[in-house]
Amino acid sequence: MTSPTAGPARGDAEIGRRGAYAKGVARRQEILDRAIEVFRDRGASGTSLRSIAEALGVSHAALLHYFDSREQLLVAVYEHHERRRREDPDDPDPDGAADAVTAMVNAATANVAVPGLVELYTTLVAGSLEANSTAARDFFTARFDAVRAGTAERLRRDQAAGLIRADVDPDAIAALIVAASDGLQVQWLLDPSVPLEQTLGTLGPLLRPAA
Repeated sequence: MTSPTAGPARGDAEIGRRGAYAKGVARRQEILDRAIEVFRDRGASGTSLRSIAEALGVSHAALLHYFDSREQLLVAVYEHHERRRREDPDDPDPDGAADAVTAMVNAATANVAVPGLVELYTTLVAGSLEANSTAARDFFTARFDAVRAGTAERLRRDQAAGLIRADVDPDAIAALIVAASDGLQVQWLLDPSVPLEQTLGTLGPLLRPAA
């Protein structure tokens, strides 16, 4: 996750309601922090808003104060997780200097430690295709735009440095890298023996200029 994929997620506009006062803002963040811990290992598929409230140790009414639906809450949880990861002092690529493939492998490596959040991401992406989805569709449409753009920019930089073949289209390759990352993560969720990081890493040699 990030994605599950590396790159910018979207702006910092928050999903749901922040709360009118500082105490309300802090309470909302506390709920999201707790939700990340709850979903880190188990994911959130098949759980109702009421059961999520119970798992978080808050009332159903407390969740409804900040979020209109289960979908809105889960998207907010994932958005909050991505923001925290971008601010993590242990980020292996804090200045965005890594090449495109390494950045994606770094993201996959981090994801292995949080399978529940990878499952949450995958579930939300699939759910965003449903006709009644609003929060997830808007969020992931913007997120994929940003991730493709960020990855393509890294690829252009890599081409200028002679690390990537000059005869490939960065925008097309960026879309393929994102697709490979997300698709491999689904395979890994189904079968943890799938070598996620190593498989993604094979994209590097395929894109290098001929010797």
